Amino acid sequence: MGRLIFNRLIIMLDKENQLYVAHSDKPLFLVPKMANRHGLIAGATGTGKTVSLQVLAESFSDLGVPCFMADMKGDLSGIYKAGALTSFIEKRQIEFGVTFDFQPYPARFFDVYGNEGHPLRVKVRDFGVMLFTRILDLNETQEGVLNAVFRIAEDKDMPLIDLKDLRAMLNYVGKHSKEFQTDYGNISSASIGAIQRGLLSLEEQGGDYFFGEPAFDVMDFIQTEGQKGVVNVLAADKLYNYPKLYSAFLMWLLTSLYAKLPEVGDMDKPKFIFFFDEAHLLFDDASKVLMEQIEKVVRLIRSKGVGVYFITQNPMDIPESVLGQLGNKIQHALRAFTPKDQKAVKKIAETFRQNEKFDTESTILELETGEALISFLDEKGAPRIVERAKMLCPQGQIGPLTAEERKSAIENSRLYGVYENRRERESASEIL
Repeated sequence: MGRLIFNRLIIMLDKENQLYVAHSDKPLFLVPKMANRHGLIAGATGTGKTVSLQVLAESFSDLGVPCFMADMKGDLSGIYKAGALTSFIEKRQIEFGVTFDFQPYPARFFDVYGNEGHPLRVKVRDFGVMLFTRILDLNETQEGVLNAVFRIAEDKDMPLIDLKDLRAMLNYVGKHSKEFQTDYGNISSASIGAIQRGLLSLEEQGGDYFFGEPAFDVMDFIQTEGQKGVVNVLAADKLYNYPKLYSAFLMWLLTSLYAKLPEVGDMDKPKFIFFFDEAHLLFDDASKVLMEQIEKVVRLIRSKGVGVYFITQNPMDIPESVLGQLGNKIQHALRAFTPKDQKAVKKIAETFRQNEKFDTESTILELETGEALISFLDEKGAPRIVERAKMLCPQGQIGPLTAEERKSAIENSRLYGVYENRRERESASEIL
């Protein structure tokens, strides 16, 4: 066997260009050229999903593949700093027969509110009617009116940049609704009022922070430093309090990547990996139109070299049309307290290629923290037989940075100063 050196560990193996991320009675690998076939990390609270996410992100970074991930509790910020040997990790090294090479990873921090990272802003017109419909809880009639407002703004060359532009445009269209009726359809004052009330609620959630300019260029996510891919970390602890806003914002990021990246077909490794934490929030109360858009983006974005990995407690939170596209699976322990839970566990077990060494259904309930049932795609794209395995330990720090360390990381980023200062220019509100 040849000696393979990863940045994240040193191990004697003959597996070239594969990512060693877990260990059963043998190392388990994720094939880089199959990483854009998407994936799933699932399991109950406290079973090790966050550590598994960090291990995958570090592995892709070592391969030179940039990543994006939302950080719900601040724990993932530690990836920027080298980890340290503990008695638990020392035991794992002996158990696996490897030596962990603790090291920091190039991380950049983002925050739509601008407090814990570089601001992420989007223009109102680029965010689009469909996602506004979701976060404002609009019905079909109200969505039609909002669509008319966007079209009128475009036809009259009144740019919709921030929320005050959209409010001004709604007032304008409401006052002149009869003039627009022939070309744009009926525009009721009741629908205008409902949208305005929704915008007030959105402002209370901090919407003013992330609608505006300079708008973030998603291509700034796809960067490397040295030989490593940059790990882009979104501070989501505050954003998570507004689930529809969180899911809509991440959906905008994903669709923007889809729109900007060229078709590349099959590659030896992905261009970018997008981790979607608390993925069930994307699908809760999603309209038929939004569901179709999600399914389309997930299905087609892999040809652009992008892999999407959903992180959720229960795989059943994800619609079958999307779940069927997730080829690489890490399933941590689940709890089954009710008959409904037990049926779900049985259904989840049936999605794996069975291993005669153990019963998949009962094993899902028995897994310890850091253990998982793992099934990755092989070199030909077929799912491997499920294995019961232990995840490797992260090479970066487990746990958050201090406030001072995070501030230093932000100020030393190549993007520092690019997005920090809001820019104002003539747009719909000024014109009107």
